Amino acid sequence: MRTITLIILHCSGIKPEQRSSARQIDQWHRAKGWQGIGYHYVVRRSGTVEVGRPETKAGAHCQGHNRHSIGICYEGGLDAQGRPADTRTDRQKEALHLLIKDLKKRYPKALVVGHNVFNKYKACPCFDAAKEYMNM
Repeated sequence: MRTITLIILHCSGIKPEQRSSARQIDQWHRAKGWQGIGYHYVVRRSGTVEVGRPETKAGAHCQGHNRHSIGICYEGGLDAQGRPADTRTDRQKEALHLLIKDLKKRYPKALVVGHNVFNKYKACPCFDAAKEYMNM
C-alpha cells in the first residue's frame, strides 16, 4: 500500500484544437520509453475522467515525488498561440473538484499542488492549484 502525501496537478500542454486522451498520453509516454501513462487520471475538456495508471502503482509524472503522489492531468494548458494558459472548461473544473474531493476523502493528509511547485521551469498546470484547492 502506498502512502499518498501529494495530489499533483498537471496539464497535457496542448492547444484548444488538439486532443489528449489517456490513451493518447499513454502512447506519448511509451514513445519516450516509459512503461505507459505516468498520470493516474486524465480529465478531458468534456469533464470525463479517464483512468490512467492504477493508484496502487507509483506514477511517472513528477520526478522525486512519484512514489507518494497521485498525478492528475487535465486536457489543455496552452492557448491558441501555444502559450501556457489556464484553459480548463467549466466541466473540467467541476470534474477536477469532484475527483480531488474524492481523493482527499481517501488520502486526507495529501496536499494538492501544481507540478510547477516542483519544477520552476514549468508553468504546468497553468493555475495556482494549491490556492484553488486549499479548502478541500
